[in-house]
Amino acid sequence: MKKIYLAIPLLWCANAYAQQKQDTVITFKDVVINENGFNTPISKQNRNVYIIDKAMIAKLPGRTIQELLQYANGVDLRQRGPFGSQADISIDGGSFEQTVVFLNGIKIIDTQTAHNMLNLPIPVEAIERIEIVRGPAARIYGINSLTGAINIITKKPTKSGFLIDSYAGSNFEKNTEGSGKTFYGAGVQAGAVLSKKSHQHSIFGSRDQSNGYRFNTQFENTKLLYQGNIQIDSANEIMTSFGYTKNEFGANGFYAAPGDRNSTEAVQTTLASVQSKHLLSDKWTLTPRLSYRYNFDDYRYFGTTNLNAGISKHATNSFAAEVNSSYKTSKGELGLGAEVRSDAINSSNIGKHQRENVGIYAQYRTFLTEKLNVNLGTYVNYNSSYKWQAYPGLDASYAIVDAFKIIGSIGTSQRLPSFTDLYLNQRPGNIGNPNVTPENAFQSEIGFKFLKGDFTFNSNFFYRRISNFIDYTRLVSTEPFEANNLGTMITKGINFRSNYNLAITQNTKMNVNLAYSYLDSKFGDMEAGISSRYQLASLKHQVTNTIDIKYLNLSFLVATRFNQRIVGKSYWVNDFRISQSIQKFTIYFDAQNILDARYVEIGAIPLPSRWVSLGVKFVSF
Repeated sequence: MKKIYLAIPLLWCANAYAQQKQDTVITFKDVVINENGFNTPISKQNRNVYIIDKAMIAKLPGRTIQELLQYANGVDLRQRGPFGSQADISIDGGSFEQTVVFLNGIKIIDTQTAHNMLNLPIPVEAIERIEIVRGPAARIYGINSLTGAINIITKKPTKSGFLIDSYAGSNFEKNTEGSGKTFYGAGVQAGAVLSKKSHQHSIFGSRDQSNGYRFNTQFENTKLLYQGNIQIDSANEIMTSFGYTKNEFGANGFYAAPGDRNSTEAVQTTLASVQSKHLLSDKWTLTPRLSYRYNFDDYRYFGTTNLNAGISKHATNSFAAEVNSSYKTSKGELGLGAEVRSDAINSSNIGKHQRENVGIYAQYRTFLTEKLNVNLGTYVNYNSSYKWQAYPGLDASYAIVDAFKIIGSIGTSQRLPSFTDLYLNQRPGNIGNPNVTPENAFQSEIGFKFLKGDFTFNSNFFYRRISNFIDYTRLVSTEPFEANNLGTMITKGINFRSNYNLAITQNTKMNVNLAYSYLDSKFGDMEAGISSRYQLASLKHQVTNTIDIKYLNLSFLVATRFNQRIVGKSYWVNDFRISQSIQKFTIYFDAQNILDARYVEIGAIPLPSRWVSLGVKFVSF
């Protein structure tokens, strides 16, 4: 199979001899992973990386980023509302604040709270792939990448045209506590692209709405995204993007059950960025970026029943500028870069605060021998509240034979307390603590990759130590939960991931993904008798499995997820999608939670029962 390199914002280059040596054995689609300074084909990655590519995105029965990520092994997607209205995300047993999210390499950090991290203006039809990097990644991605990073890469137009995708669905149950109407969900996604030789433009939009799946879980979600690429000449390119989303939903039981039965929330997010790529020579590449994020969160504890009390409004602004560069030497490649960001909040119950952050990184990779690849570096950070900190890391791989590679890494990282952790005043529920300090992580990992023909298998074991772990705790139930540095959290984990492509007949293809993760998390020095909000919610066992079969233009996919947490009941969730393409039209039928499992992921919030939907999509490019 021919190797495919995807368009990316940075140039990848490496030792010429080693590159030729490795290229001769790659027989599958080799996706290039985006890293600051470097871009690395996944076959040559020394890290534990998982990809949800556009082919899998088209098969999965999901219409939001949140729904797609719930099928990724190692990712813990804890939903409060239906179909992506709000969800917390973590990787390999970390908290929802310890994973950093990127959009085309632009860092998305919500300094109010990571509850809004995934409130992104990205319709699924605009996504090329999702890259999931597991383990501390400060050396590569900077602050807040304590347990991993998720980078969402959008499509770059290659052909002009348009698309429209519409669906509707229901669980056929009635809202007996409210309107008495049958629960439903419906939506439409649309897009148009213009692709010329020297410039490309795309615009995508979506509108999804539902009256929920139980009392006060309705939502309305609007997304809009524009992207532009301009090739000035063969060595210089400019990329711009602008996105807006407004997400309004009923928040029954989200934060303060059972008293918040009537609560509502509306979150608006605006993103804008401009970046460019410059090939200064055949050895030197430079990539500067500017980005801006505005987020407005309007939470109403009493909903519309009392407009004079229980209202929390938070407005956050984040400005960031960064520059990344890579320089090819005779022995390897050097990456250098720096970033500056300013975060500010103006909130009714957090107050008005601002802080600045400066980060500088350097990394170098080389083949020490024909088979041994090493990548080492450090990230040095200055924060106006926490001063100077350094986070070194190293990863390496050794190719025993062409198809079998041993990989290992040692990494460190940090997570800065959010403004909510520090200053929240929401008595009698939760309060912040201005004395909490940043979380710090050390992780070592060893594993192997087996890549041969249509079969891949990855296995990894890791040990992670997080000091100054932040959680909301209390000693007695009459007191509010307060943010505190609990102590040291030690996690040991092992994960397996496999993929197999099989040609059953000339016209029938089958693909099987199977993955398993086991986590053992313990606190080394936590005070006895203390109650906490998040530490017991971590996963212990996780299984993800997808099987899809395609016959000509008819495809069928079954997806299975199993989760067992440290505390609580385990559960299986099974979904499927069947679709038929007829020229430029695709008709699809989704059934989610087909065995009608009853389960929760956060607190005591029951998630949707069996749900079915029917949709049709037209694509002319």
